Amino acid sequence: MKLTLIDISIVVLYLVTMVMVGWFMRKKARQNKESYLMGGKSLPWYMLGLSDASDMFDISGTMWMVALCFVYGFKSIWVPWLWPVFNQVFMMMFLSKWLRRSNVNTGAEWLQTRFGTTGTGVQASHIVVIAFALISCLGFLAYGFIGLGKFIEVFIPWDAVKAYLPFDLPAKYVPHFYGIVFTLFAMFYSIIGGMHSIVLGDVIKYMIMIVASLAIGVIAMRHLNGHTLQTPAGWNNPLFGWKLNLDWSHIMPEANQKIAEDGFGIFGLFFMMMLLKGIFASLAGPAPNYDMQKILSTRSPKEASKMSGFVSIVLLPVRYTMIVGLTVLALLYYHQLNLKGPDGVTDFERILPGAINNFLPAGILGLVLTGLLGAFMGTFSGTLNAAQAYIVNDIYLKYINPGAGTKKTITANYIVGVVVVLTGVVFGFLSGNVNNILQWIVGGLYGGYVAANCLKWYWWRFNANGFFWGMMVGIVAALVMPYVTTGLPLYWWPLLFLLSLAGCIIGTYAAPPTEMAVLKSFYKTVRPWGFWKPVHEAVIEEDAGFVGNTRFRLDMFNVALGIIAQLCLTILPMYLVLGYNSQLFITIAIFTAIALVLKKTWWNKLED
Repeated sequence: MKLTLIDISIVVLYLVTMVMVGWFMRKKARQNKESYLMGGKSLPWYMLGLSDASDMFDISGTMWMVALCFVYGFKSIWVPWLWPVFNQVFMMMFLSKWLRRSNVNTGAEWLQTRFGTTGTGVQASHIVVIAFALISCLGFLAYGFIGLGKFIEVFIPWDAVKAYLPFDLPAKYVPHFYGIVFTLFAMFYSIIGGMHSIVLGDVIKYMIMIVASLAIGVIAMRHLNGHTLQTPAGWNNPLFGWKLNLDWSHIMPEANQKIAEDGFGIFGLFFMMMLLKGIFASLAGPAPNYDMQKILSTRSPKEASKMSGFVSIVLLPVRYTMIVGLTVLALLYYHQLNLKGPDGVTDFERILPGAINNFLPAGILGLVLTGLLGAFMGTFSGTLNAAQAYIVNDIYLKYINPGAGTKKTITANYIVGVVVVLTGVVFGFLSGNVNNILQWIVGGLYGGYVAANCLKWYWWRFNANGFFWGMMVGIVAALVMPYVTTGLPLYWWPLLFLLSLAGCIIGTYAAPPTEMAVLKSFYKTVRPWGFWKPVHEAVIEEDAGFVGNTRFRLDMFNVALGIIAQLCLTILPMYLVLGYNSQLFITIAIFTAIALVLKKTWWNKLED
């Protein structure tokens, strides 16, 4: 164990600070339901943006991305399109303001603005989106729980701890034990202080992450000075062909094995699948998790757009400075890292904690460790808050106790929070691999989400019955698919999408259209573009001065520019740390030019 007294002191100070944040924010959170779950919709967009970026800077995802950068090099910038990361661009340009105009508290509550409160399928659609939200939240809680445990195990070996405890554990359950310990801290401040403490805690943590990431980048640059990285041809080129063509055979054969296990060898096919899925998933809008809750918590639609744009700016350069810095250290000193798991197999997800533990000086190690612990706690608390919102707002207050006062509602949030955490921990015990959980969530479960949630924005005839059947078919297929197929979950996606789309269309035409009064209210309030001609004509009959949304081409133009700018923010710190100065200046020039264009075509045209 390399942790010094100063490192341990920094970690303990952070944990105590988070407990105090939760305790001091408890009174503000207890004012009412909206204050607890949404921060009273009074928090500034830049704080919510920092908080959202902080939640996305999770420890499990960062471990995964460091492993990707190590093996795939510059080509790894494309793999996070699995999420897809560029959905933030779609939200920035138009979807965040559309969502915020509804002025609701959850995605399930939003359905009432689109489909009304009565009619065939309305209640069923409400229930199925809650089910999806809870399944995805529990999946992300398990994902974060496992990643944290694997991370901590490197710094605090079980042999150094077990002598002080009245029990012993098999090696495979040690990460779970560490996960439980730090989960308790995250659970306390997020349940007691609600959204107010979550956002404040995230901002504090992100300030630490900025310092830690920059420090790692500088340390990596110093170690790299005068040395050459041993990597295969093409590792430092972000462009690719049909096949990946990265051959580690003479350098590190186990890296070739990882490429084969990941299923990324035919990279052209993988990229096309990611792009196809990513576009539809982005058009569907945010999934019902912490990201959606932060958008709904903004003060106005305009601020919702600003918040989504701010996320990429503050997240990507900072996160990738850490990622490429740790990758450089791991490549330089690979043989000093112990990447073997308990089963003796090389685990590339151990690169991040291994590099941190071996090459960072005292103090900096404590800051980085604290920041990454905070990353787990931020993601965990944001996801927990989303799960609480759906259970309390959309189940307890809607079906169990509609007349509950503030005190009972807050108590219900406390109880629900504890139950959700316990369930997430159980999920974590059942899943031992970060990548497997991630692949299932983004490749499988989200495949069943996309069709119904695309159609709800852009097609007037789509109704609650179609939404229910599309979601239900997609979720059931995603749950069953791992047991009847093999291979990368992303490759299931077209089948899942088609099955879900069939459920949407058949379900839609099996029931009458949504009431025109509901459609007109939604169309006038949200103002989407798409296939809304009958509704637009009905609105014009009542309000001849109404102007429909004609920004489709401009929005798509802005999206294309935004994705390129996002890629620039991703690859810029990679060029910086590795000393590729010519590429760095070209990237800065491209980003600057795009920023100036978007200032005129997006920022100056923002409206509520």
